[in-house]
Amino acid sequence: MLASSQQSMAAAACARRPASQAEATKTSKAADLAAEVERLKAENEALRAALAGYQQCGPAEVSLEAPAAAAAGEVGAEGAAAAAAGAPAKPALPLAQQLEQGIQWPSPDEGSFWERPPRAAPLPLAPPPGAAGAAQRDPRSVQVVHITAEMAPHAKVGGLGDVVTGLAKACLARGHNVEIMLPYYECLPNDAIEDLRHERDFECPKGKTWDGLFQAGSLRTQAEAYLYFSRACLEYLRQSGRQPDVLHVHEWQASAVPMLFWDAPARFAQDMPRTRVVMTIHNFDSSGECRQDEFSATGVSGELFSTIDKALDERTIGHNPERLCLLKGGIVYSNAVTTVSPNYANETLNGGAAGWLKSTLAAPGVAVKYSGVLNGIDTTFWDPQIDPFLPACYGPQQQEGKALCKRFLQMGLGMTVDPDKPLVAVISRLVPQKGIHLIEHAVHRTIEMGGQFVVLGTGHADSGLRNLAGGHFRDNPDVQMRFMYSEALAHQIYAAADMLLVPSMFEPCGLTQMIALRYGTVPVVRSTGGLADTVKDVDNYQASRAACQGNDMQPNGYVFDGIDAGSLNSALDRAIAAYKGKPEEWAALRGRIMADASRWSWDVAAGSYVDLYNKVLSI
Repeated sequence: MLASSQQSMAAAACARRPASQAEATKTSKAADLAAEVERLKAENEALRAALAGYQQCGPAEVSLEAPAAAAAGEVGAEGAAAAAAGAPAKPALPLAQQLEQGIQWPSPDEGSFWERPPRAAPLPLAPPPGAAGAAQRDPRSVQVVHITAEMAPHAKVGGLGDVVTGLAKACLARGHNVEIMLPYYECLPNDAIEDLRHERDFECPKGKTWDGLFQAGSLRTQAEAYLYFSRACLEYLRQSGRQPDVLHVHEWQASAVPMLFWDAPARFAQDMPRTRVVMTIHNFDSSGECRQDEFSATGVSGELFSTIDKALDERTIGHNPERLCLLKGGIVYSNAVTTVSPNYANETLNGGAAGWLKSTLAAPGVAVKYSGVLNGIDTTFWDPQIDPFLPACYGPQQQEGKALCKRFLQMGLGMTVDPDKPLVAVISRLVPQKGIHLIEHAVHRTIEMGGQFVVLGTGHADSGLRNLAGGHFRDNPDVQMRFMYSEALAHQIYAAADMLLVPSMFEPCGLTQMIALRYGTVPVVRSTGGLADTVKDVDNYQASRAACQGNDMQPNGYVFDGIDAGSLNSALDRAIAAYKGKPEEWAALRGRIMADASRWSWDVAAGSYVDLYNKVLSI
């Protein structure tokens, strides 16, 4: 009733308004409308003039000043009249100068400069023709439910969260029905999740082992353990009546899902007869060791799976107690198993990357269903032509903005502002897997070679780098390290750096090198896992071309094989020498790797997963 009363009062007030006042208001609105029409006409003419300048001068001199001013409502009547009368337009400024206008240059005294807008107003470049086309639509829509411990951006620890979100978005764009199930963590920002709501409570079986005996029970859905989470996901799907085509489970945290789906007394497979299970292993470094009594959290006794052909951890045979391996169980019971790059898959089958699980992967029933599918990146979120975190945008044919991004970062971090110094960056978790000893060596080597070095990351193995930052390089204007993670600063470093170093001891896929390629930052990597799939050496041209056959991929970075300082130098030295000694060739390489960046999009990877979904559904 309150709303109705307010509306009635407003209507009465309007009726009592004098006629002259109403006429004056109407006249004022008409004048405002006419002014807006004239402003839009002026903006249109300015855009036409800018387009004409682009067509005549080429991309290196295209004027962005006129449309930017028009968008801000700054085109006056005089300028509009001149444009309408066909007066010659003012000469366009070089693109670099146009991009520089509006940058809010930082200083080291400012502190966290990356937390505020880098420009007074955004100034994106127009994407190349055809770049904004709609995603490919697949002829058959598949209903996929992802079961995962992580999802970017709000429940993310590492690359798993990025992969789940990127793959889900790409499949949605291709016309598929996608849902994601993850634990309701207390850290989730409720106000940042659209349409967050409580859907239902339900009873979910949860057992325990007491004095050697399994006892069944139940628990309301509020527990956090991943074993219970796996059972709760299946119970929710069944009790809500869902019949997904594919359950796509990720890592050891969700490995109990295929085990329970196919072999639990609850007979989930009978209630969801058309459903198949796909499992993706993002890193074999964690296998999900589990005591048999712990498995009772699923409502099923672990004894059911304690045989070698199911989920028994062979390393514990004869021990008291013998244990289960959740990752092994997921591999055995899933209809298809993938890992995150073809080369990493090969390393798990023919090298030591899978550890003792190598024998499980080689088993006849597993080998035929195991493959590697290269991850992708979100090429909209990671796009230097429209990136809102950058002080200046740029693209393969208009690279001027990258130099401005470099100057911006140098100024903000208090480094020597010098465009001729090659800037080497590391954006990484600082853990042994990432080759910390090689990163520490690379800091020294880069400075010896006349370059600059930036580190952004956190991890339990960062002590050596912290010692360098606070000791030997404490007052060095060419070295800066930030032991933290900031999305905005990461974007600015990718854009500013000339090279990205990724010297990983092992790397199932890696996303940083793909992002670097997208931003025209040349990767220097160790040849392992997904790094070997995505980076081919520009100097070892014949070998690189042979490795790229069949996918028209061009050599795009610098690669080394060993794990010692000399091996790293063999690639880093060549990259720095090329940057300093062959600037034209370097610019051409930068443009080529940016132009080729669409191959790293999630849409390409999603196509491979859709093919896999259709394959398991035909079983």
